[in-house]
Amino acid sequence: MTPFIAELIGTGAMILLGGGVVANVVLNHTKGNNSGWIVITTAWAFAVFVGVTIAGPYSGAHLNPAVTLANYILNNIDLQTTLSYIAAQFIGAMTGATLVWIMYKDHFDQTDNPGAKQAVFCTAPAIKNLPINLFSEALGTFVLIFTILHFKEASLADHSPIGLGSIGAIPVTFLVWAIGLSLGGTTGYAINPARDLGPRIIHALLPIKNKANFDLSYAWVPVVGPLIGASLAALLFVFMK
Repeated sequence: MTPFIAELIGTGAMILLGGGVVANVVLNHTKGNNSGWIVITTAWAFAVFVGVTIAGPYSGAHLNPAVTLANYILNNIDLQTTLSYIAAQFIGAMTGATLVWIMYKDHFDQTDNPGAKQAVFCTAPAIKNLPINLFSEALGTFVLIFTILHFKEASLADHSPIGLGSIGAIPVTFLVWAIGLSLGGTTGYAINPARDLGPRIIHALLPIKNKANFDLSYAWVPVVGPLIGASLAALLFVFMK
């Protein structure tokens, strides 16, 4: 297990479970059909938990180019590591999305709504207003990154660190859950360029009947917005320190 492989597998697992819950809720004739937003946001939060648990010991579990960019701005990683992590995240996201399609293929075939099928792979705005959509993605990602940068390691009264193992991933789980419930209603809270663009590309390539188009006019928003939010969060963190 190398950092590259950890980011690839961790991101892939996250997308498998995150895309999987959307498929379970929006595709026809699934056991979870129409079970709603609470189910989606909850499963996405725990999908992040799974990804962080897998990758955390080896790469720090970025799983998100926005997180990687923030770490680069803070001089925690060099440019080569940054590019390597981002490549792994995109490959992992595309792999996870493909596995979701394979697993739910029968239900894709039974679903006529192009938007529902695309929603399994990527986000779309509830109301298309590009400036507000961009602000939504930037703000959601800002909250994500700025909060993560303030996470503290558990320690005893004498400041000796306590190893929490996998349960150390719980804070980011609750954070993503809160963002989804509170700030996700406008754009579907991509807050992660790889999570949105990678599966969006896979959706365009797969032989899915009656599918929506790539929507290039919007596809840049869940990429640029999170990068803006991450950059602002890192810069504010530096300023405050």
